[in-house]
Amino acid sequence: MEYLEFELPIKELEEQLEKCQVIGEESEVDVTETCKQIEKKLAETKKDIYKNLSAWQRVQLSRHPNRPYTLDHIKALCGDSFLELHGDRNVKDDKAMIGGLGKIGDQTYMFIGQQKGFNTKTRQYRNFGMSNPEGYRKALRLMKSAEKFGIPVVTLIDTPGAYPGLEAEERGQGEAIARNILEMTRLKVPIITIIIGEGASGGALGIGVGDKVLMLENTWYSVISPESCSSILWRSWEYKEQAAEALKLTAKDMKRMKLVDEIIKEPLGGAHTDREKTFLAVKDAILKNYDLLKNLSPKELVKQRMEKYDEMGVYKS
Repeated sequence: MEYLEFELPIKELEEQLEKCQVIGEESEVDVTETCKQIEKKLAETKKDIYKNLSAWQRVQLSRHPNRPYTLDHIKALCGDSFLELHGDRNVKDDKAMIGGLGKIGDQTYMFIGQQKGFNTKTRQYRNFGMSNPEGYRKALRLMKSAEKFGIPVVTLIDTPGAYPGLEAEERGQGEAIARNILEMTRLKVPIITIIIGEGASGGALGIGVGDKVLMLENTWYSVISPESCSSILWRSWEYKEQAAEALKLTAKDMKRMKLVDEIIKEPLGGAHTDREKTFLAVKDAILKNYDLLKNLSPKELVKQRMEKYDEMGVYKS
């Protein structure tokens, strides 16, 4: 188990509890009462820490190395029914953007999402979850296939941003993202978008236009990461906590500003502490929202989607 800086009090108490249990097993000393007291204090500490998380701490949780990634969610949702589809039919297959067909119950969905790696080798292979233009073009190809066969689309967002390298710009990174946004606004099938980790900038928006946009509790969605914002405004990364608060990037902030439709609750401590519970919550959210959308005609679907995005940013003085 890996602990973040603000989780160290939990780590200390868990180590104390472990030592206490070992003493009880190896000697004849009755440590039941002591263990109960430590367990009680541990539960209280967890509650206290996780109920009062700052924006920056939520950003840290969204990047937790043990947090489930897109493929983990898809495997849990679809089991063996997932069939990955590759390539944009133009340049190559982008490993940072994955997509394919999978079933939840009897209903087929087109799943698309960014995939990060879990160790050095896979992180390099997946380009740290940063897609190239061919990744966005692959995503669009799959969405158009889904539209052709009347299959609903589920996008899972978890990216630090679109890849900003020279070769990506040469192949039209900005155009690829803009094209996806345009095409997703008028796609004639239901689109459910879920932010499962980091939702950074145009990299997230490239697959982020949906009829229903949901966020897991400890995720963020913003035009820029707190570190980059800090380095632009203060010429230093030291003010990242301040930047995270100012950016209003947490799920609660986004829901309050009506930029997302729903927050999916995570287990206490984050999605990685109880993966099964997280997968179940995501599955329930997909099924519930698909039920709301499945009977709408393509025309009504597109109309509602356009109205949803037209209303964003409207305010009364």
